Amino acid sequence: MRILPISIFISVLIANFISAQINFDDYFYDKTLRLDYYHTGNNESDSYSFDELKEEPFWGGSKVNLIDWFNYGKYIFRVIDTTSNQLIYSRTYSTLFGEWQTTEEAKQTVKSFSETIIFPYPKKTVIVEFYDRNKKNEPVKKFEYIVDPDNYFIKTERSKKYSNFDVIISGDPAICVDIVLVPEGYTEDEIDKFKKDCDKFAGYLFGCSPYRENKDKFNIRGIIAPSEESGTDIPANDIWKNTVVNTSFYTFDLDRYLMTADNKSLRDVASYAPYDQIYILVNTKKYGGGSIYNHYSVCAMDSRFAEYIVVHEFGHGFGSLADEYYTSDVAYQDFYPTDIEPLDPNITTLVDFDSKWKDLVEDSIPIPTPDTPEYKDKVGVFEGGGYVAKGVYRPYEDCTMKSISYDNFCPVCKRALQRMIDFYTK
Repeated sequence: MRILPISIFISVLIANFISAQINFDDYFYDKTLRLDYYHTGNNESDSYSFDELKEEPFWGGSKVNLIDWFNYGKYIFRVIDTTSNQLIYSRTYSTLFGEWQTTEEAKQTVKSFSETIIFPYPKKTVIVEFYDRNKKNEPVKKFEYIVDPDNYFIKTERSKKYSNFDVIISGDPAICVDIVLVPEGYTEDEIDKFKKDCDKFAGYLFGCSPYRENKDKFNIRGIIAPSEESGTDIPANDIWKNTVVNTSFYTFDLDRYLMTADNKSLRDVASYAPYDQIYILVNTKKYGGGSIYNHYSVCAMDSRFAEYIVVHEFGHGFGSLADEYYTSDVAYQDFYPTDIEPLDPNITTLVDFDSKWKDLVEDSIPIPTPDTPEYKDKVGVFEGGGYVAKGVYRPYEDCTMKSISYDNFCPVCKRALQRMIDFYTK
């Protein structure tokens, strides 16, 4: 029998103990409170500033696993009940701003990004604490905001009127992984195409393990939100489209990186369905996509590699899986310092390998593991990953997180994804 690494076991034990003390109905209503804020800084420093609060009608998350037990993501937020001083909700996440901080541009200027956190709508006043991780990946408190749920400045208005439709529904949002699919660059005349693309998305996702074995634990809904123009922005080609959530290729000047900085428009559209994960489907043939853990994911749905993009990017957004490739150009610099253990579950610097997949490595496998035919189908520690060839290691010779290969998640990635599915559904 395989056992959890001790650090993960302790984290799960503590989170389960705390969650067991929290009765959802004692602290929360069955709807969402959305907190928008601005994240400002450069490559060396950052600051937070409050924007606004919005009430949204659905809560798509678990009502049992309220405390995050995964030590993933660059950022953490914690919701504390002011009456009892009890931690009642927490999540880890990453953002586009956090990635931007590792680019060359961040060395030259200061920039602001709109960001959002969501949590169940509290019944009493709470304090929301925001944490960044320092260079040693230790949480450092940076900001807090007091939320009075009776504050009449909490917005309930909805600037747009959208509707949702079912793609696949398996059950109550509280015990399913809820994915909301947001259309980008589909005009009014192309909404039927978007609906077909939603079906294609579901087919791609559930054609791949471990999602295939867990299909009955997922809900997928699409939002009918047409764009004025078809397609998306391609700045290098002087192509600019009027679209609903303003995605663009050449994010961070990387041609295939297809993302949006228009966080508020994206969240407004997504709010028309209960969700744990946001996935943007873009009506374009150009190869591209992107994803950030617990932020959002993007796929170019008419690309010939869309099947692969759907599952690869969801690996990032849902499971905090790192890229295992090291030969492609990226905009980041020193994204994974080799003197600390990465947070992502599928790469290691061997600084703290006990916290990763050491329990899955057979005693006969050398660490590091030679990239030779005899270890092709073995879990090991292969050098090269996280965008660099040296000092960062991956668990398998090949994987969907390394190459353009479909239904090819390695055992370590499958385990990480299964744990995340269980977190949302058990």
